[in-house]
Amino acid sequence: MDRTTIEWKLSLNMRAGLLAIVLLALLLGLWEGLHRTPLLGGGEELSEYEMLLGGADETASVPPPSAIIERAWEQLSNPFYDAGPNDKGIGIQLGYSLYRVLSGYLMAAAVAIPIGFLIGMSPLAYKTLNPFIQVLRPISPLAWMPLALFIIRDAEASAIFVIFICSIWPMLLNTAFGVAGVRNDWVNVARTHELSSLQTAFKVILPAAAPTILTGMRISIGIAWLVIVAAEMLVGGTGIGYYVWNEWNNLDLTSVIFSILMIGVVGMLLDMTLAYVARLVTYAE
Repeated sequence: MDRTTIEWKLSLNMRAGLLAIVLLALLLGLWEGLHRTPLLGGGEELSEYEMLLGGADETASVPPPSAIIERAWEQLSNPFYDAGPNDKGIGIQLGYSLYRVLSGYLMAAAVAIPIGFLIGMSPLAYKTLNPFIQVLRPISPLAWMPLALFIIRDAEASAIFVIFICSIWPMLLNTAFGVAGVRNDWVNVARTHELSSLQTAFKVILPAAAPTILTGMRISIGIAWLVIVAAEMLVGGTGIGYYVWNEWNNLDLTSVIFSILMIGVVGMLLDMTLAYVARLVTYAE
């Protein structure tokens, strides 16, 4: 890559970053401005349903960005406090969620990648296992939660099992697709060098299929992070999903919006991490 290309990419990234900042400032300014007018913030009466839920005030409003930033500062300045079962810092809640996601995700990878290799290398294995995959793959992960709770009888283990189920399919299918797409001449070269099947798999097929495998892993981590929020709302106890639901029950919309933003930020960081790893294993032909 020559110097001109690098400078152009840097210039493009800088312009995109500045434009994103300006757009964010405009959106936040519009939101804050609308909050200070009767259109969004001032005089909207609570419905009878909201009054039954416990609304003590006669008016309701969506919290402005200033209130959310204040709440973010309050929470992030001491993210790991623990004042009881229903009052834990955002860092602790995110930690529980990440533990569950990574536990189920890594177990899914340990199962999906070897089976994906088998399906990609063996037409017989593909034809045998494909009907099972096509039946199980469309099932919503949360549909497994009642069965998991009945069999496992543990909320946290059930949530991890749901993450395992939702993570396994993108990794398995992408691994099979990547392995099946490896060029035959590369495999033939390995045979001419008298490499064993195991050596061929690790030295030829795995490096060639790695970008596709990482794409499946990237899709899976996004799905897992989506599902854990809903799963924790169902099982309760701890986690960012429980935190959102608990704050809604407390009618604290400021904390709800703050936690939604934290879910988005953590999800973005997880995706960026796997995208970076995928770039490391991608080779230009």
